[in-house]
Amino acid sequence: MLSAIMRGAAAGAAGTTALQAATYLDMVLRGRPASSTPQRTVEKLSEKTGTAIPGDEEKQESRKSGLGAMLGMVTGTTVGIGYGVLREFGWRPPLLAGGAVAGVSAMIGSSAPMTVLGITDPRTWGVSDWLSDVVPHLAYGFVAAATYEATEHGRRQWRLRWRLSR
Repeated sequence: MLSAIMRGAAAGAAGTTALQAATYLDMVLRGRPASSTPQRTVEKLSEKTGTAIPGDEEKQESRKSGLGAMLGMVTGTTVGIGYGVLREFGWRPPLLAGGAVAGVSAMIGSSAPMTVLGITDPRTWGVSDWLSDVVPHLAYGFVAAATYEATEHGRRQWRLRWRLSR
């Protein structure tokens, strides 16, 4: 189980890198600004928990930005771990289906808390907003699924070599 968790975490980290690359590419191609929702999530969580963000205004903004990015990384890694655990328990979808499930799971994992906190409402999003969210999350899902599958195949080959060498 620990191996599946670790490989899932690595797959989630690879997927998160793909999500970030797709997001930044979208920003470059369309000239759009970065989303402020991660920072606003940190602000709202700080308010709700009564936890002050230390520093002057400039440092607080930097910390919110950093914490918002870290929340995304935690979400991506956690979804990857969940993917690995499901695989360990025998879930074996085709790569495209597994990638779609992982991508949608990551999208829900990031958007649901923001929706609950009142930071965003997907019901009000336009086509452009949906594409800005769906495309990077699908990139996440497919890279995470492919990475996990690659580690699984390598692991099977290693086990076979180990068994044959005995």
